Amino acid sequence: QVQLVESGGGLVQAGGSLRLSCVASGRTLYEMGWVRQAPGKERESVAQINWTGGTIRYADSVRGRFTISRDNVKNTVYLQMNSLKPEDTAVYYCVADSRFSDLFTEPDYWGQGTQVTVSS
Repeated sequence: QVQLVESGGGLVQAGGSLRLSCVASGRTLYEMGWVRQAPGKERESVAQINWTGGTIRYADSVRGRFTISRDNVKNTVYLQMNSLKPEDTAVYYCVADSRFSDLFTEPDYWGQGTQVTVSS
C-alpha cells in the first residue's frame, strides 16, 4: 500500500510556472506519474517516471514545458510546469503503480488531487 499527498497547485497567469509535489508514504519506490482531469474532458496521463528515474514519458500536450522528477530519499515526485496555458487548467492527481505500463491506463494508487488554474 502507498499513500499519496499532492501540493503546489494554485492560480497562475498564462506563461507562468508552478511546481507540484507528491509525497508518498507506506511502500515506496513505485513507478509514479501525474494524471489530470479537466471538466468535460477525458482524463490525460501527462507524465510518468519509473522508480530509478531512468525512464520518463510525457504526453505530447506537455512535452517541452513540463518536467517530472523524483527524489527517492524524500519519497517525493515533482512536476515542474512552465509556460502554462489556459488549457492546462485541471485537477492534477499523483498516481503510483508497481507496473510502469499501468500508469497510462488505470494506476493502482491515487492522491486526492490538486487544482491548477491558468488564467488567460
